[in-house]
Amino acid sequence: MFRGLSRFLRTNPVSVQRRMSHSSLDGKVAIVTASTDGIGLAAAQALGKRGAHVVVSSRRQANVDKAVALLKSQSIRVTGTTCNVGKGEDREKLVQLILSVNVKAAFLLTKLVVPHMEKRGGGNVIFVSSVGGYQPMQGLGPYCVSKTALLGLTRALAPELAHSNIRVNCVAPGVIKTRFSSALWENKDIVDELKKQLSIKRIGEPEEIGGTIAFLCSDDASYITGETVTVTGGMSCRL
Repeated sequence: MFRGLSRFLRTNPVSVQRRMSHSSLDGKVAIVTASTDGIGLAAAQALGKRGAHVVVSSRRQANVDKAVALLKSQSIRVTGTTCNVGKGEDREKLVQLILSVNVKAAFLLTKLVVPHMEKRGGGNVIFVSSVGGYQPMQGLGPYCVSKTALLGLTRALAPELAHSNIRVNCVAPGVIKTRFSSALWENKDIVDELKKQLSIKRIGEPEEIGGTIAFLCSDDASYITGETVTVTGGMSCRL
């Protein structure tokens, strides 16, 4: 099989290049909110490494500066700004910053700039839910309910925006090594119990969620909309 693949690569370089280019996000803008740490930062890295100009944001300027410096050190084109998405004036500032970036189209990880996507002829909305959206966790009721709402929002928006060439999808991570979930994965007893539910016997990494998000934004996922991709290491999680 590998010899045949090697022969195909040698004799069909243009075909292979065309297929590989589907994952490229050159000429696009990736807007990632809450993107200076954890899954948000990993998503910014994954999108940036595929050629997108990344716009990162956080409520604190120091966090924005640190993330921008890191991404630039990885040769990623990046713009950063402070933004509390709960404040209307901050959302408007973010939108205006995005529109000032000189590129052809826009990608989106929240629903802030859908009207501008429609004007530009298309784009992607990716919501980040959680395994907790399927299986509520004790002590995290409001959080889990909000994540369940994102599953429904994905299904509701997908048909509404499809006519504008906008795809809407969602990613539902399991337990990932982030600061938010550190109380879980830093406790050996909890990890041992979690592993019993996992097919892949380890805790996930933020980069594994970032890669999934980048895939959903790429042309390789051009026929996927209204879906939630669970990235859980095999943990059973469906409504």
